[in-house]
Amino acid sequence: MTNGTEARLQELGLVLPALPAVGGNYVPAKTVGSIVYLAGVISTNTKGVITGTVGVDRTIDEGYAAARACALTQLAVLHRHIGSLDLVKSIVTVNGYVNAVAGFQDSPKVINGASDLFVELFGERGRHVRAAIGVSALPRHAVVELQMTVEV
Repeated sequence: MTNGTEARLQELGLVLPALPAVGGNYVPAKTVGSIVYLAGVISTNTKGVITGTVGVDRTIDEGYAAARACALTQLAVLHRHIGSLDLVKSIVTVNGYVNAVAGFQDSPKVINGASDLFVELFGERGRHVRAAIGVSALPRHAVVELQMTVEV
């Protein structure tokens, strides 16, 4: 059964990035029953890691773009794991971590970059529960890290 997500991806002009290298003793995705658990991915683009600290050298808008980049990477990992994004029934959870200055209160605005992309691509199936947390550091000084679960 297909739901047109692959076509919608092309319609939106979204291109899935190259898959990230696994950085330790874990798997990028694991299916248990009908749920796919995706390991965290950090913000990257064609130039490498999107680095910085929101509230110091990165703006909320730049953080939003970094979260959107994480979402695309997660979709690439998911595509590789299940074979087609048409198999996604729903985005269940999103946990977003923002490398931010102490006291930064707008982590949800940053993680909206991922949430908005999922709703744009999947419609109601893209609505999810989430956490948006500011942290003092992320791997490789990334701006954002995103972890999620998906129903297939």
